[in-house]
Amino acid sequence: MSDHYETLGVTRDASPEEIKRAYRKKARKLHPDVNPSPEAAEEFKRVSHANDVLADPEKRRVYDATGNENGTDTGFGGGFPGSGFGFADIFETFFQGAGAAGQRGPQSRTRQGQDALINVRISLKDAVFGIEKDITVDTAVVCPTCQGSCCQPGTSPTTCSMCRGSGHMQYQKQSILGVVTTQAPCASCNGFGTVIENPCHECYGEGRVRDRRPLTIKIPAGVQSGNRIRLSGQGEAGTAGGPNGDLYVELKVDPDPTFHREGDDLHARLRIPMTSAALGTTVQLDTFDGARDVDVASGTQSGATVTLEDLGVTHLRGKGRGDLQVHIEVETPQDLNSEQRDLIEQLATLRNERRSDATTMNTPSSGGFFSRLKDRFNDL
Repeated sequence: MSDHYETLGVTRDASPEEIKRAYRKKARKLHPDVNPSPEAAEEFKRVSHANDVLADPEKRRVYDATGNENGTDTGFGGGFPGSGFGFADIFETFFQGAGAAGQRGPQSRTRQGQDALINVRISLKDAVFGIEKDITVDTAVVCPTCQGSCCQPGTSPTTCSMCRGSGHMQYQKQSILGVVTTQAPCASCNGFGTVIENPCHECYGEGRVRDRRPLTIKIPAGVQSGNRIRLSGQGEAGTAGGPNGDLYVELKVDPDPTFHREGDDLHARLRIPMTSAALGTTVQLDTFDGARDVDVASGTQSGATVTLEDLGVTHLRGKGRGDLQVHIEVETPQDLNSEQRDLIEQLATLRNERRSDATTMNTPSSGGFFSRLKDRFNDL
């Protein structure tokens, strides 16, 4: 038996993608429609058989371990020296029984497609309210030419002449127990019971091709980075018309220049002049819900927080929303001109506050106005 890796021209550690590319490259040259010679037809069968074994993870594992896709080892490692009969054959024969083995039918070419994972970025506002987003998915789709039949249009699979459609062959092997009849997948049709003599030119007999398709996903309000949305049946199309896998969408929320999120609350910083903090003011803040007034009481200190209720993030699995926490930063004036300095000096005099007045934050004291203001800014 020829080595399947040599047949495809790949190394034993080749990845599934490398195996697929090697098969397609050889299939293009050896397909009967391209090369009608008998030698090419035989080589095409060997290449197709090698691909069927190595493209199936379980068959490849058995082949790598035993050198035979049927799971038997003809050496000392798997059974009895020189007998060509392994322990797997004994188990199958005596625990499954000849009757059960004879009832097996051909296996289906149809396989379910794999699940897929994509990453989608959204804004913080999208996370607050939810959004329907149009995306493009690079995935496997049903072949538009053969519609998943794997055959060239107008043709269909033919019954395997070797196993006559059963998908299995019976073999007699000599063992220490005598002659034992075992059953294994047909090497000609790989257990399918049928042979595709005219594979589709577009999908090379897989029933699916790679393509990009548009998709609209509904992202609920309240999601955050790392959340995944499962879209059932939106993953890769299966082989030979098999059902699709699932698509998982992992979300990444981009940072916002104004707001940041903590739980379901939003936080923002609002800088106001010292005079506004002393006298009180109302400032208009642009939120995700539009402009809202932030009332700053007279005498507000730097670091104070004003809460705007129900302007935060929508609860993901509940009703209502979090709050918007506005953190006040009082700005101390710089580069005072002489007139401004005189006015502040007058204020300090009227309030009986001296420049040398100072207290630490953990020492109870009335302290000076400028000293307390400075200490507040040092804590930011």
